[in-house]
Amino acid sequence: MAPPPTSDDDAGLVARVAQGDNAQPLTISEISALLKRTVEDRFGFVRLRGELSGVKRAASGHFYCALKDEGAVIDGVMWKGNAARLNFRAEDGLEVIATGKLTTYPGRSKYQIVIDSLELAGEGALLALLEKTRARLAAEGLFNAERKRRLPFLPQVIGVVTSPTGAVIRDILHRLADRFPSHVIVWPVLVQGNGAAEQVAAAVRGFSALQPAGPIPRPDVVIVARGGGSIEDLWSFNEEVVVRAIAECSIPVISAVGHETDTTLADYAADRRAPTPTAAAEMAVPVRIDLQATLADLGNRKRRAVYRPVELGRERLAARARLLPRPENLLAPQNQRLDELSDRLRRALGDRSARGRERLAGVAARLSPSLLSRTAAEGARRLERARLHPALVERPLRHGADRLAALTRVMSQLHPEKPLERGYAIVRDASGKALTTRAEAAGEAHLQLQFRDGTLGAVPAGSAPPPPPAPRKPAPKPSSLPAQDDLFG
Repeated sequence: MAPPPTSDDDAGLVARVAQGDNAQPLTISEISALLKRTVEDRFGFVRLRGELSGVKRAASGHFYCALKDEGAVIDGVMWKGNAARLNFRAEDGLEVIATGKLTTYPGRSKYQIVIDSLELAGEGALLALLEKTRARLAAEGLFNAERKRRLPFLPQVIGVVTSPTGAVIRDILHRLADRFPSHVIVWPVLVQGNGAAEQVAAAVRGFSALQPAGPIPRPDVVIVARGGGSIEDLWSFNEEVVVRAIAECSIPVISAVGHETDTTLADYAADRRAPTPTAAAEMAVPVRIDLQATLADLGNRKRRAVYRPVELGRERLAARARLLPRPENLLAPQNQRLDELSDRLRRALGDRSARGRERLAGVAARLSPSLLSRTAAEGARRLERARLHPALVERPLRHGADRLAALTRVMSQLHPEKPLERGYAIVRDASGKALTTRAEAAGEAHLQLQFRDGTLGAVPAGSAPPPPPAPRKPAPKPSSLPAQDDLFG
């Protein structure tokens, strides 16, 4: 080392090299590099326990913080690769144990620790972090009771988020088979360690994104399950990403993480908490045997409810029928009255016959041959006095003859063949029916034209020649009316 400068040297304005001094002055970068190498060689591996402060994640993914205790503070940095593997959300106030190496930062003349791994300092720190996370998520309303939904009574499809190789899925399937066999869809995930929280959250969101009519059936209820373990083993279900996925799921969720004494943040966010995975299966479905017994009991009650009014009506009808009088008792007064009326009718007919015989005997006494002869003679004299005048008979005869002549003249004028004498003709079809319209005539294959002196066959335009006309009988001439017989013979 160079000797300290003398008082004479202090007075100089320009630095001078002392006699025998071979130490050259170092630059700031050189001394910083020497310090960096010395610190890293001496403290290449250290474990520090302290409280996190000033936690910050840069956009590059690096993690910056400060570790402090009652008397000192040291800065810390965790590079992107190691920061991505953190198993918890680092926050101010957490007591942690940081493992890494000390180094210096020449840009600010300070030393810091480059953290390789960061762990919570005991279960107390872990519980403190858990409580802070719970309070923060509760303040957002993720654990509110009004957000909870009722589980479906009888789900057709059940989704299970758990490890496919553990005993949990076997317990759930066995319990479902005992109670009510259902269609189960298992989404395999890690249930502890790095990446477990992300897989569980992705599984819950995946079930929620399934469409009702898609190729994969959409579950009616989702069970998030894991067996028992320490708080570190169950920590994946305390992660914020899992809690938010469960709270945002559109399907009712049952949380069955750990044993009955274990509680995770997933239990607070789920719609129902089950103490064990087996209990979650019991919550999801009812007991089929109990349902069958209930249905049978309801069926019996329905039948009793249906038959009871009938039986009650039958009993009431029988009771009222016993109160009704017998039919013969109802008809007894009428039968007695009928007997009385029949007896009166016989007596009345006998009396009437007796009176008729008496009247007939009285009239017969008044009929005598002399009385009849006198009446016949009187009638003959009255007949001789009545004379019939010829005009009384001739007048009706002349009136009838005039009416007959008028009807004869009208009949001769209205005869259908009368117009034939004036040059008209009658068009008939093959059967002899008279045709009155052109359309009827055009629809016939053969026509007959009747003239005054006979008939002539004809064919409408475009038809075959008509067959020879059948001989037609001459129309009967109107005969004279027979002479009326003489009324007097």
